[in-house]
This record gives sequence, C-alpha cells and structure tokens, in this order.
Amino acid sequence: QVKLTESGGGLVQAGDSLRLSCAASGATLSVYSMGWFRQAPGKEREFVAAISRFGASTYYRDSVKGRFTISRDNAKMSLYLQMDSLKPEDTAVYYCAAGARARLYRPAIEYDYWGQGTQVTVSS
Repeated sequence: QVKLTESGGGLVQAGDSLRLSCAASGATLSVYSMGWFRQAPGKEREFVAAISRFGASTYYRDSVKGRFTISRDNAKMSLYLQMDSLKPEDTAVYYCAAGARARLYRPAIEYDYWGQGTQVTVSS
C-alpha cells in the first residue's frame, strides 16, 4: 500500500511563500495521479491542485491559479506544491493524495491514499 507523508507547512505572513512536499513509499509513483487538498476548521476538505501520472497535465482550483504550482518527481517519489503570494484564506491543513484511476482529478473520492496533513497558517 502507498504511504504518503507531507511536510513543509508552517506559519507565514500574507504574501510569503511555502513549498509543501509529499514523500511517497510502497509503490511506483508514476502509477498514480496525485493531488493536494486542504481543509480549514469547520469546513469541508476541498481540492487545491492535481497532476497527472507523468506531470503532463495539471489542474488547479480557481482561487490558487497563478499562485500555486504543483509538480512531481517520480524518481524521488515526491510531490510538491509551491505556494506563492499566500493569503490568509489559504490557511488550512494540506493533504496530499494518490489515485490510481483519477478521471476528473478534483473529487476527493477519486483518491485512494491520503497523508496525515501539514498545517499552513497565513497571517495578515
């Protein structure tokens, strides 16, 4: 089974940047489409970004387009989310996820494996 471990979260000020990492183990990463989701207190988990198996296609929610960049390095078994121009509304626990047969990429139900999350807090 696939194990996913996020890292790189922290406390930053609005306008700052963070890079989240997700380390995978237990499988060949290229088998999976990968995604980032986030969940703020009292809110449902929401889609942030996704990337296809070999990185040819990427997807973003509208509110992060132009600010966030998802990437992957299958050889290093890693997924990344570069977050620039962070806003207070980006504050959430961020989760990485892997799905072997994702089609739409945005629905959480398409993903089979999830990490434990990393906290991102953006102050104003």
